[in-house]
Amino acid sequence: MKPNKMNFPTFNRPSFQLSQLLAIFLLLLLFYSCGKSESKTTVKSTEAEWETIFNGKNLEGWTAKLQHHESGDNYANTFRVVDGIIQVNYDGYERFDERYGHLFYKKPYSSFHLKFDYRFTDQWMEDAPSYTYRNSGVMFHSQAPETILKEQDWPISVEYQMLADAGDGKPRPTGNMCSPGTEVFFNGEMDPRHCISSSSPTFPWDEWVHAELIVYSDSLVIHKVNGEQVLEYTNPQIGGGVANRFDPSYKVDGQMLKEGYIGLQAEGQGVEFKNIKIKELN
Repeated sequence: MKPNKMNFPTFNRPSFQLSQLLAIFLLLLLFYSCGKSESKTTVKSTEAEWETIFNGKNLEGWTAKLQHHESGDNYANTFRVVDGIIQVNYDGYERFDERYGHLFYKKPYSSFHLKFDYRFTDQWMEDAPSYTYRNSGVMFHSQAPETILKEQDWPISVEYQMLADAGDGKPRPTGNMCSPGTEVFFNGEMDPRHCISSSSPTFPWDEWVHAELIVYSDSLVIHKVNGEQVLEYTNPQIGGGVANRFDPSYKVDGQMLKEGYIGLQAEGQGVEFKNIKIKELN
């Protein structure tokens, strides 16, 4: 239906439109100024929220749990502090003997941004499985160390896996995802693989690498390597295999992982960690 044609006076139309435009411009300018001010405040408060969770002196606030040993038994001083660095060190071992170990921080986290630097050492226990060579990791959303049974190998958790050049010419990206007793969604579907490779390059074993892990409870997880995003997945939950000899009451398949503990891994390969910082996210 077409509107009727009518002749309206036009002498005041330009001034009316100009006033409208001026009012809109002033409002936009006001919003932009407020936005800039809020942005600066947010950055300042965000930077202040970083917490250093390794004091560089000792393992205060951290608990060791190794297979064949009770929680709190740091067998042969596996985890130690040397020159401001947390070391996984096997100089007190005669045999590895499946002593898969983890060093857990004292409190659980739900949504957080974790930063740390790591590098491998030239130590490797030859009776450890071959896949552990230049291989370690950081567990998150893990069960508490005191709930891990004496003969349990890996905690029910998700892992930020670290790999390095094995000297065979094959690519070995780092910042991968592994899932002992857990499952995740990748590209919108539950992925049956125990480990999902990242897009990172291969690094020399003795080079310091900067790692970042960004976790939003049971929704989104992002892995970064040297400032670049290399992997993204969603919906971490309990399920799948790999973890063995656990208390079944802590493995409720299908239960979403909303929070848990952070643990540094020791599975036969020497590794060092430093600059461990965390920021809780809303």
